[in-house]
Amino acid sequence: MFTYLLRRLLMMIPTLFGITILSFIIINLAPGSPVEQKLQQMRFGGGSSGHQGGTGVSQEVIDALNKQYGFDKPLLVRYGIWMKNLATLDFGDSFKYEEPVTGLIVSKFPVSITFGLISFILSYLVCIPLGVYKAIKNGSAFDQISSVLLSAAYSIPPIILGILLLVFFAGASYFNWFPIGGVFSDNYDELTTMGKIWDRAHHFILPMICYMIGSFTYLTFMMKNSLLDVIKLDYVRTAKAKGLSDRAVYMKHALRNALIPIVTGMSDILAIFFTGSILIEKIFNLDGMGLLGLNAVTARDYNVLMGLIFLQSLLMLLGRIISDFLYVVVDPRIDFA
Repeated sequence: MFTYLLRRLLMMIPTLFGITILSFIIINLAPGSPVEQKLQQMRFGGGSSGHQGGTGVSQEVIDALNKQYGFDKPLLVRYGIWMKNLATLDFGDSFKYEEPVTGLIVSKFPVSITFGLISFILSYLVCIPLGVYKAIKNGSAFDQISSVLLSAAYSIPPIILGILLLVFFAGASYFNWFPIGGVFSDNYDELTTMGKIWDRAHHFILPMICYMIGSFTYLTFMMKNSLLDVIKLDYVRTAKAKGLSDRAVYMKHALRNALIPIVTGMSDILAIFFTGSILIEKIFNLDGMGLLGLNAVTARDYNVLMGLIFLQSLLMLLGRIISDFLYVVVDPRIDFA
């Protein structure tokens, strides 16, 4: 197992290299660079002087902007500089926010970690038992009704669900039960400890529903179908023939093997630190990773985009290795040697 782990860790190096160089080239070749956006602002603001070309801005100003943003060097040279700075996790400064990218990303952690971790834990804590119970009660009224409800919930796009939740439960038109957005109230600092906990939970309920709705249905059906496939196998029928109770057959013999497909989704356990839905964060006014990524794309903030891409790729690759370890925990027969 150690040899396999070492091999996987070494394979991460060329994989990350390939991801970053492709991303760097695509991002930098896309139209609308930070220099072009800055020039547009200067044109509309009337901030030009000296000899003007067709752009309405002097060539000296354009050259100065290219030098300021580092675009006076060839593309591969800029990538080499970026890789060199990566050794110290220095992603440069944000063009939009004019502050270090590392500090900017860290400042968005609280929202992303909170929503990512809670949705991850709740999904698995609820979906696995629910899927097991649906498999045991397969074909019953409970199974059919819950399947209809889960399918209906899954068919609703999160953006539409978010708008409906705000209209019906966070507005004066119907029920004003929840705040319209944000992660805490204006008087948050004045609240007691329990008051702060409730205030946070009060703000999180609606967006959390939107975060979980898709994965909740998917995991439940996956757990149910996986267990149904396992209980058809010969060794499970043999256990039943020996007179073991249904609880012992399902929980002791079948469940462990049925969990193997579910373990695959746990490879995202590290990626929850960067979980962010652009649309949901926009609707509920949540200042997290999704909104940061959207702003970076619209502003062509290359350094922020590269920082997010690198960290997300690194965590996802590490998550795949963790998933392999979980496979062995669930089924010791699996050997990666």
